[in-house]
Amino acid sequence: MKTVNFAIRPFSAVMDDFASTFDAVSSRRRVPKGPREEVGFTSIEAARNFLTRERLSLLHAIRIRRPESLYELAKQVNRDFKNVQEDVRLLERHGLVRITQEPRGKRKVKVPRVSFEEIALKIAI
Repeated sequence: MKTVNFAIRPFSAVMDDFASTFDAVSSRRRVPKGPREEVGFTSIEAARNFLTRERLSLLHAIRIRRPESLYELAKQVNRDFKNVQEDVRLLERHGLVRITQEPRGKRKVKVPRVSFEEIALKIAI
């Protein structure tokens, strides 16, 4: 089962990691690899605002129903196409959805895909 990780860490910890990585790159040292599939937030509120009920519903519908276009996805979840398109773009920017262009007759359609089955939440204390 493939999992995507959501990490909630204080902004100061994120900036410390950035500074360490920047220093390593500047001095041509090897940069340690972190988790490949992780979405980071600085607060639980930020994560909650990002992972709305509607966006979770989209992720579930994409994984289970495998729609053949964004339009089909909007019909499946009974939501306005423009709102679905905006949510999918946001999910794509964070690496949770992959969009491919597939030919349909004379045009190409955007087909959403999700490559994981669960989301794990890690909270730094």
